[in-house]
Formats: sequence, C-alpha cells, structure tokens
Amino acid sequence: MHLSDFNAADDAEAVAVVRVWADIPGWVDAVVAGRPYADVDALAAYAGDLAAAWSPQDLEAALHAHPRIGAKVSGGGAEAVASRREQGSMAHAADDDVAAIAAGNALYEERFGRVFLIRAAGRTPSEMRAELERRLGNDPDAETIEATRQLAEIALLRLGTTFADDAPAEPEDAE
Repeated sequence: MHLSDFNAADDAEAVAVVRVWADIPGWVDAVVAGRPYADVDALAAYAGDLAAAWSPQDLEAALHAHPRIGAKVSGGGAEAVASRREQGSMAHAADDDVAAIAAGNALYEERFGRVFLIRAAGRTPSEMRAELERRLGNDPDAETIEATRQLAEIALLRLGTTFADDAPAEPEDAE
C-alpha cells in the first residue's frame, strides 16, 4: 500500500488497515483521524507517540489478535498473515527451543493471565526463549510495561511493513 492510498481511503478502510497494527480502538481512531500524513515517518512518529500512552487495558484489548509464540497460526486474515510472517523463524526452531517456549508460554499465562507478547520479527527462537525465561522473573507491573512496549514495537513494525513499497522513487539521471 502507498501512503497516498491510505490518506485517501475512507475511514472504514483505513480503520481496517490500522487495526492490523494494533487493535486498540482509541489508538486506531486517532491514527485514522490524523490523516493526511506527509510521509510514512510522520505517520510512524504520531502512531509511536500515541502508543507510548497505552494503558494495561489497551494491552489487554489488543492481545486477542496475538497468538502464542510457536503456535500454528491459522486463517487468512491480515493479522494471521502478519503473525505467520513475524514468527517465521519458529518454523526452523530446534526441538528444545520449541518445548521450552511451549512450557514457558504456559507458565507465563499462569503467572500473568495473558499470552506472552514479544516482537518476534528479527529474533531467533533461542532469543525469544531467553526473553520469555527472563520476563517470567518480572513483577506484574514491570511485565505489563514491557509487554506494552513489545506491542508498540509490533505495531510500528507492521506499520512499516504496510508501507514498505512507499519508498521515494529514485531520481532519474538528467542527460
């Protein structure tokens, strides 16, 4: 998608795009209402500033769209496609990492009452495992802050992916 298409989209279409980044209704509405954006950097800066104010309730609202790390993601919706892409490294994970992450997911959910959330893109299974094991030691308030920051990283990564084809055209050489 190009930013010009996003800027020109009707509200319902724009909401559908932004909801994939993070399904937090107030944030989605504010990002959509902020159009038009001069460039993707301006959009990302605004979305990031808004995300910095997310509450624990915002985190909980968005978690329904995030599968467990290592879980098989089904469906063809945009969120499912994004999750499969972001967790792609898990397809080649070592058996011990898969088992430890599955066990860690269960412990995390028991301890914190929600799915473990981490920006998986760009991380190896062993890195995600180490982060999961480390974060199990967090107190609930610190973990909520950390999970919310991870959600913001995921949202901004997805935003950037949406507009990956929106790079400025290379200037043509004058002859």
